[in-house]
Amino acid sequence: MPPTLASLVHHSALKLTVRAGEDRLDVPVRWAHVSELADPVPYMEGGELLLITALKLDAEDPEAMRRYVKRLAGAGVVGLGFAVGVNYDDVPEALVDAARQEGLPLLEVPRRTPFLAISKAVSAAIAADQYRAVTAGFAAQRELTRRTLTDGPEGLLAALAAQVDGWAALYDASGAVVASAPEWAGRRAARLTADVQRLRERPAPASSVVGGAGNTGHSENADRVELHSLGTSRRPRAALAVGTAAALGTAERYAVHSAIALLTLTTERSRSLHEAGLRIDAAVLRMLLAGEPDHARTVAGDLYGGLLDAPFRVIVAESGAARNRGPTAAHTAAGTGGDPGGDPLGTLGALAEAAESAAARAGEAVLAVPDGERLVVLATDGGAAVAACVEHASALEAGRPAAEPLAGGDEESLVVGVSAPSGPIAASAAYKQAQQALSVARRRGRVCVEHEHVAAGSVLPLLADDAVRAFADGLLRALRDHDATGRGDLVASVRAWLSRHGQWDAAAADLGVHRHTLRYRMRRVEEILGRSLDDPDVRMELWLALKATAPE
Repeated sequence: MPPTLASLVHHSALKLTVRAGEDRLDVPVRWAHVSELADPVPYMEGGELLLITALKLDAEDPEAMRRYVKRLAGAGVVGLGFAVGVNYDDVPEALVDAARQEGLPLLEVPRRTPFLAISKAVSAAIAADQYRAVTAGFAAQRELTRRTLTDGPEGLLAALAAQVDGWAALYDASGAVVASAPEWAGRRAARLTADVQRLRERPAPASSVVGGAGNTGHSENADRVELHSLGTSRRPRAALAVGTAAALGTAERYAVHSAIALLTLTTERSRSLHEAGLRIDAAVLRMLLAGEPDHARTVAGDLYGGLLDAPFRVIVAESGAARNRGPTAAHTAAGTGGDPGGDPLGTLGALAEAAESAAARAGEAVLAVPDGERLVVLATDGGAAVAACVEHASALEAGRPAAEPLAGGDEESLVVGVSAPSGPIAASAAYKQAQQALSVARRRGRVCVEHEHVAAGSVLPLLADDAVRAFADGLLRALRDHDATGRGDLVASVRAWLSRHGQWDAAAADLGVHRHTLRYRMRRVEEILGRSLDDPDVRMELWLALKATAPE
């Protein structure tokens, strides 16, 4: 620690005597300064031991000494050294009384002790303290490096917390706490998420100091917290929090800076490994979709356990931006493994995190490949990852009115399609199923649709499309124009005849007309449309047109 007045008093070579302020000798001394000015305050910075002989002072004038000492104390001077045997044989009582009144330590300096000796002693003590701090900093750096290599970020945080006598926490890019030390620090660190997010908005490197939660007698309520961004890119990828009861000293500062450097290296290395993993994931997925499961297994090795052998489902998710551009097979199948950061913290990132977290808790393997505004997930059928994806989508859908469609321009919206159970040989077919389910979800204004539900349901909801309605209106317009003149009910006749599978008597009975009347109407339909009702395609198109334009 830096020199104090007490350490100078106990210095055997200086022979200093305390004349006032005996209870304030533990104050650190930043420097020893000699000045005979009547008012040296303009030249003081605070923390000095001022050495004088009272050459230009009337040290026996009580009022003058009160003003003089009061000015020194107000400027932050920590002590006054008075040399006896030069201008005064003893320390004047007026000065002693003034020092006692202000609580300013007053040291008597014997004639045989030159001021230079005191300055050298202070300088040597400061240099020794700085050397100790640097040495301790290097030792802390070695310890932090060792703990990082052996125990990862968790070990580094534990070592850092011990070095600063406080706590430390690591945050990910979203501001969530990844690790903390000691154990209780997680609660304290979680309360700083908003501060971490504000720090991320500033270009890296960035730092800030925030206050604590108040002093309740427990060290977890540290009064001072430093936040530092981590990463070499413009936008920070992580953050470090260091909480202490007081400002950091030199040794502690070395430790924090070492931790920042090590965590930055770890973060960037983890990012590189993550991106390499994404490229492997994308390659394996491309092989599966290309019908090469054996090559996919060779590349994957043991990365995904038995995922590539067991029945799995393919999940295709899309964000709002991709719906603006429209889906293409090349964008997803051939383009997988593109920019992994296209949607790092948005809807797709949250969906991928939900799937991977659920799989990790259940001990399952999962393959998640991001591609811009799309995400392809391969997960075990009936497993936790598939359930997590569906639950995540359902939670999003629950927050929106059922009849509210998904806005194509909403960057935060999400659409998910889930395939039926499949195996590695049929992975391409499962991928197409997931795409079809996603398309249905988009048309219906749903967040998530499973292919099995589409196959088991009615085709009629698929007709709820503007293009289908336009086709239906165009096909039926001439018949409706005819009916509008009051010359017949051709549209109703077509509906009745088709619903009775072309049975004349049954359809005529439904309409309440003679069967010959119905035959005449159907000939008029053929004349107006210019198409034969004997053609099954014509009958199908008419039936779908009637269903697509039927009132709700």
